[in-house]
Amino acid sequence: MEQNLEKSYKEQEEWRRSIPAQVFLNHFFGLHRHIQHLRHTKSLDQVWHFREFETRITEKQEEAAKKLLVQAWNTEYALRKTAENGDETFHRNALYWTFPQAYYSIFFATKAFLTVQGGTASNEWVARARVGRLVAANWYPAPLAFGAMGYPGKFTLMGLPSGHATPSLHLTDTPHEWQAQVGQFLRTTRTRQMQNARRRLQADPEKAVRTKTGKISTRFGAKEWTQVTKRVSPTSFLDLFARLKISSTHREVERFIEADIDFRLFHHCLFETVRYINSIHEAYVAKAIGAERYAEFRESLPAYLREEFGGDGPKSPHEAAVIPLEPRWSKMAG
Repeated sequence: MEQNLEKSYKEQEEWRRSIPAQVFLNHFFGLHRHIQHLRHTKSLDQVWHFREFETRITEKQEEAAKKLLVQAWNTEYALRKTAENGDETFHRNALYWTFPQAYYSIFFATKAFLTVQGGTASNEWVARARVGRLVAANWYPAPLAFGAMGYPGKFTLMGLPSGHATPSLHLTDTPHEWQAQVGQFLRTTRTRQMQNARRRLQADPEKAVRTKTGKISTRFGAKEWTQVTKRVSPTSFLDLFARLKISSTHREVERFIEADIDFRLFHHCLFETVRYINSIHEAYVAKAIGAERYAEFRESLPAYLREEFGGDGPKSPHEAAVIPLEPRWSKMAG
């Protein structure tokens, strides 16, 4: 009896310590399943901005976009190699490098898109802000057309009808639950963004929100939060992936490694989601470059990347838009 109680207590403690990692897995599982559920019926070709996308880019912009895509693909390639590995211990310890890899693969492809889309993205913060505004302006297909706006206690979610529902702590595979997980991920991420923006604003004596008596406000209501909201773009998928970079930088990953979760599932969801997001940005770049020059670019890739495409990747901007981009790498299928 005593041994059973001790075992039960130990199991409860292991589960308690695993909750933060389980929540993270649930979020990325929900994100992956939400995308997979919509991608076959909601293609990029249905997006007005993509259909009408015509841009004149300079040779310098084209070369910069190509280099960024190669960086994205190289990082994605490394991520897939990790996801393919069947060893649980390897998957557990791989979080040290897969967290930043997933973020930077998406970031490089995103920056390639922003390069041909116009304007500048001088740093990661600017890129994330621009993507948030583009999501709100309907530049992305339905699987990625979700985001959060507003401030703590007054969030507005777009693209997720069930996003405000309370998600489960256990892995649940239903459309309602996928949206609930993504919605919760957006809310916690935006809460952090708003709190950081508030600290930055209130630390600046010239711009800080003040009370009627002229003192810097320490209590924030709707009026004060609205001032902060003006400085924070809509929270998008890119902000969610930035959480991976932050977690690895802040050593939170060490806590995840000790958790009792399905690490292989986590890496699979991570890789599949990264690949889909990259494919959307690739399509915009391909359309900006033109079908012929894009095909030449693909042929110039290193052999290992050409083999990864396996001949079934988008050969033209049109194909990239209308084909649901079933695995460029069929080895992960199933």
